[in-house]
Amino acid sequence: MPADLSPSDKAKFLAAKRAVDYVKDGMRVGLGTGSTAAWMVRCLGERIREEGLKITGVPTSRRTYDLAQQVGVPVATLEETRWLDLTIDGADEYDSQLNLIKGGGGALLQEKIVATASDQMIVIADITKQVETLGAFPLPVEVIKFGWQTTKLLIEETLINMDVMGRECSLRMNVDEPYITDEGNYILDLHLRRIAKPSQLSLVLNQIPGVVENGLFIDICDVLVIGHQDGRVEVRDINNGTVENERIDILEEDNLFQDLSD
Repeated sequence: MPADLSPSDKAKFLAAKRAVDYVKDGMRVGLGTGSTAAWMVRCLGERIREEGLKITGVPTSRRTYDLAQQVGVPVATLEETRWLDLTIDGADEYDSQLNLIKGGGGALLQEKIVATASDQMIVIADITKQVETLGAFPLPVEVIKFGWQTTKLLIEETLINMDVMGRECSLRMNVDEPYITDEGNYILDLHLRRIAKPSQLSLVLNQIPGVVENGLFIDICDVLVIGHQDGRVEVRDINNGTVENERIDILEEDNLFQDLSD
């Protein structure tokens, strides 16, 4: 592990390192998108090089595809694999029920498709992503370009009847142009501050014409792996109802990927 990692990156790295222990020979693995998921892809590349691990990865974005190629993780499309053994991905927020907000990296649509096409979803995060109630992180909603202003208006009107604290809705930008997802859509970020009923909100949002998908991941996560800055890793398994704490000791000279970019 690089000596110059920030405390936050160290926690993300530890979570990723522990999560890839779930990956076994012959598995088809969904590869998430984002800074924490990037560590996971690198750790898989390390296992492939060091252990001869044989897997097939299904990336959830072009960025993840490029990184997987760079570190030697074999990739395929979901059309080719059809179904996956597990998916490992990060989260922007998680609550005590392992409900998530995802999509800060702009890949929520492919991430949700891949996660729900898996026998198991493992989420990796650091403790700063934990919240009592979802909503502090803006909720991404992917919408088609056609009529997006009307879709935005419909979303704002719908939020009036939802149990949320804020209703501001903004178009995500990439410098001075709208951000474009891998599927060619826009993203609206909903600044809700608190989402009292995430399941209800998710269902209602997806009924609005023009909405493709939203970043609420409800009842999808099976295992949460939380990295801590002091070297501890907490593993919460919602299906077994277990919480385990471990410590991972990693030698700095063992790092094989410190020069790779996210």
